[in-house]
Amino acid sequence: MDFKDVAMRLNALVSRKRPEVLTSSWIFKNAPECYRFIQKNIRTDWNAIDWDQVTSVLDWKYQRRWMPKRRPKRLLPYENRNEVDAILNRYRYKLYVFVVPADRADRHLRDIISIRLVRLAQRGNVTAKQEIMGLVRYVVEEWLDRPGYMSRWRGYDEKIQNTIEGCIRRYRYTGSFFRYVYRTFQYAGRGIQPIYAYSLDEPVAIDADKRKIETVVQDPETGEIFLYGT
Repeated sequence: MDFKDVAMRLNALVSRKRPEVLTSSWIFKNAPECYRFIQKNIRTDWNAIDWDQVTSVLDWKYQRRWMPKRRPKRLLPYENRNEVDAILNRYRYKLYVFVVPADRADRHLRDIISIRLVRLAQRGNVTAKQEIMGLVRYVVEEWLDRPGYMSRWRGYDEKIQNTIEGCIRRYRYTGSFFRYVYRTFQYAGRGIQPIYAYSLDEPVAIDADKRKIETVVQDPETGEIFLYGT
């Protein structure tokens, strides 16, 4: 048996039984041979079972039913660069996928690298959190040039950072990590007022000497930025 066989067996099994919730205990009970193979061979860099790799080969509709074990509510933060480097060194010549992914394979690899760093961050590794936030920011910056709700985020640097941090903290398993991040920004962007809907170099009025940039003010309570008198 290899991992390809395990993937085929699990997909056939869940398609037949159609569990409402899919867990490691369910796999142990219904596919003990597959569970034993996974337990022995599919491991993370910190020697835990890599359920992200397992669920990634399931059909999409069953990926969404995956329910991992609950993490402790409070994890003591720690710094460990070696844990981060163990992941990054494996993909050292592939990190371009965060800047210029060429195709679907590159975007899939981007998710693999991201999820491993996210899991480290969720375990309390502050170094991993800083690393993945920086990498995600590369991708988000590219999204800001797209029309629609994504472009509204332009200029909200602190909100962008807080939203990325929230995605890292909350990510459970919903398929692609970056699909999850994109949807989060897209939905949250509906309530954001664009800052630069027009050029701030324009005059306040016809024949006026004052430019719009000189009238920009920020609400001290909400942090919202607007033009004075609008």
